[in-house]
Amino acid sequence: MAGILGLKVGMTQIFDNDGLVVPVTVIKAGPCYVTQIKTKEKDGYNAVQLAFYDAKEKRVTKPLKGHFEKAGVSPKRFLVEFDFGEDHGLKVGDELKVDILKEGTQVKVSGTSKGKGFQGVVKRHHFNGGPKTHGQSDRWRAPGSLGQSSYPSRVFKGLRMAGRMGGKRSTLKNVKVVKVDAENNLLFLKGAVPGSRNSLVEITTK
Repeated sequence: MAGILGLKVGMTQIFDNDGLVVPVTVIKAGPCYVTQIKTKEKDGYNAVQLAFYDAKEKRVTKPLKGHFEKAGVSPKRFLVEFDFGEDHGLKVGDELKVDILKEGTQVKVSGTSKGKGFQGVVKRHHFNGGPKTHGQSDRWRAPGSLGQSSYPSRVFKGLRMAGRMGGKRSTLKNVKVVKVDAENNLLFLKGAVPGSRNSLVEITTK
């Protein structure tokens, strides 16, 4: 298993070898730097900590500055741990680029979905709405009945209602790597991935 961090650039489309249009999401992936290696003997689990995206020194706390100096890496904005397995062969200070991923492989992409704010049931849960006639002119996008009357005289937990939508961690599996541009550290993934532009995404292989 391998992993890398990146920023979502946006969406576009490219042509495959058969001349078919493929919608892709462009990710500015890496370079990432190994800042810590955790082992089961010392930390209780195996993990490789990766740092990504340069940060201003004044925005980095003193403990983190010492952490980066110990690893021989300039201050970074993001720190995320990945499970590379036990025999990964990495050491502190190593640089990982987008070429660790190959075209045609399938990856798992995690990010924070776009925050939509407070939304109604039609947008949030895809309700159909009420009938458009028979005096229902003001109930077209209403949720309708919420529950029972005499028993149990309450609304069940988890009922689909209006509320805050998006802004949560979301993961997509089996996303195909369409193209890898190692010179510009760009990764082209098929379809859409969670997050807005310039948001952090985590890309891991199976």
